[in-house]
Amino acid sequence: MRILGIDPGLGRLGWGVIEEQGSTIKPVAFDCIETLGNISEEKRLVIIYEKLHQVLKQYQPEVVAVEELFFSRNVTTAFMVGQARGVVLLIAAQNNLKVITHSPSQVKLAVAGYGKADKKQIGQMVKIILKLDKLPRLDDTTDALAIALTQAFTGKLRSKLGK
Repeated sequence: MRILGIDPGLGRLGWGVIEEQGSTIKPVAFDCIETLGNISEEKRLVIIYEKLHQVLKQYQPEVVAVEELFFSRNVTTAFMVGQARGVVLLIAAQNNLKVITHSPSQVKLAVAGYGKADKKQIGQMVKIILKLDKLPRLDDTTDALAIALTQAFTGKLRSKLGK
């Protein structure tokens, strides 16, 4: 099973593809789609769409796991993240891929065993679980891998429980 994890954002959209083979989970590919703030929002969304299309074509995931939209104070940032998330949902639907969302606390609990883990703890667990030599350059990419791992862990649990 190949899982594409997405940490949505307009300036940076992290993505990571992992593969489950029996009880083993290995990284396939991961990166971050970055768009410049000096171009229009609609062009930035097109860039995200086109690059995600390339990711889907090249790595052929079977499911897309995406972080739920969460914001506390900055409404403008939330709207921009929501627009990027909409592109993710659109391209997944166009490719007949199942989309499963996970909250930030679900990701923290699944990956680090603690629902209030910080970014450093999450990063270290991603590095250990996926046997990476070093963490990805950007937190957005690490977060995307954590989201994919959350799907791998919770998907296995659901199948064992028959759900």
